[in-house]
Amino acid sequence: ADGYYEYTTSECVYSTSDYSDMVFLESYSFNKDVFLQFNSTVGKFVGLTELGVMNAERMNKDQAIMQQKKAQVDTVCRHNAQVLDSSVRDKA
Repeated sequence: ADGYYEYTTSECVYSTSDYSDMVFLESYSFNKDVFLQFNSTVGKFVGLTELGVMNAERMNKDQAIMQQKKAQVDTVCRHNAQVLDSSVRDKA
């Protein structure tokens, strides 16, 4: 099959019930190779290839993107963890 394969994965990682260690991770891949990552603990994009470094520099300068990504640990991760964890605990 000819063509290209580009995708993004997002993860919320935590191990404490108060979510104090929660981290939002987003990885950008091209043809199965990760070229760019955002980590809420680091607070910025990190390029893993030449293409990734170029994109990280551009995205780290965009304040709107940076505010959105930094907020996702709360707006996406904590919100969904609270909803999902409570439904799991209620079943126990």
